[in-house]
Amino acid sequence: MKIPLLKTKHKTFRLRLEILYEDTDLAIIHKPAGVLTSGNSFKTIANALVQNLKISSAIDAIPPQPAHRLDFATTGALLVGKTRAALQQLNQTFEKQQIKKIYYAICIGSLENYGKIDTPIDGKSAMTYYRVLARSPSPRFGQLQLVQLLPITGRRHQLRKHLTHLGSPILGDPIYYNEKHQLKGKGLYLHAYSLRFTHPNTSETLQVVDNLPKRFRKIFDLEIPSDFLLR
Repeated sequence: MKIPLLKTKHKTFRLRLEILYEDTDLAIIHKPAGVLTSGNSFKTIANALVQNLKISSAIDAIPPQPAHRLDFATTGALLVGKTRAALQQLNQTFEKQQIKKIYYAICIGSLENYGKIDTPIDGKSAMTYYRVLARSPSPRFGQLQLVQLLPITGRRHQLRKHLTHLGSPILGDPIYYNEKHQLKGKGLYLHAYSLRFTHPNTSETLQVVDNLPKRFRKIFDLEIPSDFLLR
């Protein structure tokens, strides 16, 4: 999803962020749950970036700005542009679906071992590949599954809607699943695990991983593949 260049006076929201990668042109940070990526709200990741990242030394340096969005409840790797040229090129890369994003989710129910979901979202084409890595019986939910996800398109709530469509909603989803099956205080079990893309300045392939949160590993404690297993 394209995010326009900042045109308003920058605000600073005090929030310590974990930096996964940083150079002159861009950075990748861990987005915590419960914070908007950007928007009209003051408490956003966008407004917390300046205090966490180094200002670029490039001639077209800008206040660091997210190059895409993660949902309010989603954790994981978030790509940030630090120069005007880098941010514009990263926006174009997302539009052209040239950034490989791998997510992990814990879902309720029973999916096929692997597959493709191409159900349209809001009248637009949408595609997600998935693979089930592990299953575990659950007294409360029947069965839980650790699912690796590769979204090809980037529609709003795509992974949440696609998995619900297959009858395996994401654990803790407050929008697309029955309220009585929520886990109070645990949040949504959806994590943006890795980003792989061509660096806008060096043209080198860059892949950065944001390891699964502890709450995931309390349910499924196993080695996690850093690449997608199906494609």
